[in-house]
Amino acid sequence: MPNTITGLIPTLYEALNIVSREMVGIIPAVTRDTNAERAALGQTVRSPIASVAAAYDISPAVTPPNVGDATMTFADVAITKSRAIPVRWTGEEQRALTTAGTLGALLRDQFAEAMRGLVNEIEADLALTLKAGAARAVGTAGTTPFAIAGNMDDLALLRQILEDNGAPTTDLQFVGNSLTWANLRGKQNNLFRVNEAGTEDLLRNGLIDRLMGFAMRNSAGIALHTRGTGAAFVTSGVTAPGVANVALVTGTGTVLPGDVIAFAADPANRYVVKTGITGPGTIGLGRPGARVLIPNANAMTIGNHYRPNFGFARNAIVLVQRAPALPEGGDGADDRIMLQDPVSGLMFEIATYRMYRQVMFEVAAAWGTAAVNEAHIATLMG
Repeated sequence: MPNTITGLIPTLYEALNIVSREMVGIIPAVTRDTNAERAALGQTVRSPIASVAAAYDISPAVTPPNVGDATMTFADVAITKSRAIPVRWTGEEQRALTTAGTLGALLRDQFAEAMRGLVNEIEADLALTLKAGAARAVGTAGTTPFAIAGNMDDLALLRQILEDNGAPTTDLQFVGNSLTWANLRGKQNNLFRVNEAGTEDLLRNGLIDRLMGFAMRNSAGIALHTRGTGAAFVTSGVTAPGVANVALVTGTGTVLPGDVIAFAADPANRYVVKTGITGPGTIGLGRPGARVLIPNANAMTIGNHYRPNFGFARNAIVLVQRAPALPEGGDGADDRIMLQDPVSGLMFEIATYRMYRQVMFEVAAAWGTAAVNEAHIATLMG
């Protein structure tokens, strides 16, 4: 075993190549602020967000028009996780496997699994952020979308929500769970018939590039949402259009972030809960809030469990990812390097700690996620 991590770089990059092929669809779809700088757990990172460019009419003149100013926005994202996965070996273990000629392959697989674990955690965190950050929802809870051949209504309704909310349509993303993708691949024959789709990508490779303006992505990090136990809630006071906070009384049980709710006075819209309650209280909806006036004493119902899919504009959600913080002067690591996943863009810190007759390699990352514009996120239930 070499004395520094430098000798491990070929093994590490081979491991990265394995990890980059995992089914992660949300990470490449969001706005990312990922680099090799360090951040502490709980630290707030301000991430810039570029504004949407505006076009202007061309009119011949002596000089070009004095345009191009933009109001730059930003998102404050807290680093909520600082996580590491260890790879530890004793001298006796290394010697035995080196003699057998299997140490290199096993070490490679251990690094691959460590990086895979961190990537999957980040993917799952982004899915939770999207779920609680969505404005409204379409689809039927418990019924996987795209089950009817040649019918793309689910995607059209998802886009309708985003367009109604004013989301930019130049960089729309769709991230579906594996059940949804099974229906897209197996039942939507208009997509895999080459003469109709105009491409053999789905038929030959199982891939779909764009549909209705969405970049189509698949994620293994989307989990089933279990609804809250709330029942018999009614509104307290009038909720005007555009208001996101809704006061509820008389009911019992929980209303959870991610629950899809409906009001008797507004059957056309199903809202996603951003801030939940236990017992009577005030729930928060994703922006832009109520679409119509919701009167006093109006019944609210909570939808069933569902497995979500998401449609969103890239700038609606931010992932900030950094290397974990170090004390002044460093810690007891003998060596450390930073590696970037060439596909997802995520940064991993690899450190080596030499101990008494054993060595531990640590694969680490720190990150945080935030939905910065709920109006530009919508849920397709399945």
